[in-house]
Amino acid sequence: MHDALTIEDIGDDEWWRFVRTRPEATPFHHPAWSRLIAECYRYPAFAIAVRDPEGAIIGGLPVVEVRHRPARPRWVCLPFSDHCGVLGLDATAGLPQALDRLRAGHGVRRLEIRGALDGPNVVDSGARSHVLRLTPDQDEVFARLHKNQVQRNIKRAQREGVTVRITTAERDLVDVFFGLHLRTRRRLGVPVQPRRYFRLLWRRVVSQGLGLVLVASLDDVPVAAAVFLTFNGTMVYKYGASDAAAWAARPNHLLFWDAIRWACDHGYDRFDFGRTDAGDESLRLFKSRWGTVERPLVHTVLGAPPGAAATGTVPPRVRSVISRSPLIVNRALGTLLYRRAA
Repeated sequence: MHDALTIEDIGDDEWWRFVRTRPEATPFHHPAWSRLIAECYRYPAFAIAVRDPEGAIIGGLPVVEVRHRPARPRWVCLPFSDHCGVLGLDATAGLPQALDRLRAGHGVRRLEIRGALDGPNVVDSGARSHVLRLTPDQDEVFARLHKNQVQRNIKRAQREGVTVRITTAERDLVDVFFGLHLRTRRRLGVPVQPRRYFRLLWRRVVSQGLGLVLVASLDDVPVAAAVFLTFNGTMVYKYGASDAAAWAARPNHLLFWDAIRWACDHGYDRFDFGRTDAGDESLRLFKSRWGTVERPLVHTVLGAPPGAAATGTVPPRVRSVISRSPLIVNRALGTLLYRRAA
């Protein structure tokens, strides 16, 4: 049955009806996320659907076609996404083989899926995710947080006068958040996404009720901000930024707790702290203290294996250049490099 694969428009009503019936669908499966990536980075986006003998969609995955000449294109499910696996099927009865035949038939050198399919093509990316199970009872959720490293820091932020607000204007993302994000990325030595990306993120995702932007302030000055994606009972922490000079007031702890409280109040059952790259043990420890369950992020690769450079990490020499350069250099590098990072 897995030979009945069809390629669908990512905005097709039938595909969208299927996605919203799947309990395992995350914000990354929502068509708005695929369209955002396609529009910003100028890559085609579509869905691969699996149909039963009667023609109904019973499974599938969103895909972006990444093109870097002179190499043949790749299909990715999905670039810039923490995890995004196949929907609606248990990855048995020949699906990997059928997808591989479809890939080869379209002249695509590799299909990369941010999730697991049965077989020898599954690899551990080295990254981890941390998920907190939610209930409507905020006190119950709070009790599961590490008493000294999380609960105490939330209370400290409140005593210090940190305030958190949910933003309502595009400028809060493309100016306030982006300013903090640019400085944070320079401190970490990694490229920053183009400002245009965040403008599209607001218009295509956040303003459509599929995300939140929270800003934490101290003495009316923004000192931390974060972007969360929301869909189908799952809230995902996607981007964060903060002023290191304000860390003593623990603004990030209060910001996360306010996001968690919002998710509890709105009936969400999962809070996903997002991707933690291999080797980032301090971030991994921070997320583990929020009562989360850790799991590996695995990928499935069909076709030509990734090259040695395709690790998703920034080379040390590039990190050094970014961390030592003016902010405008990081903006220029991000505009130049980010499209090729897909």
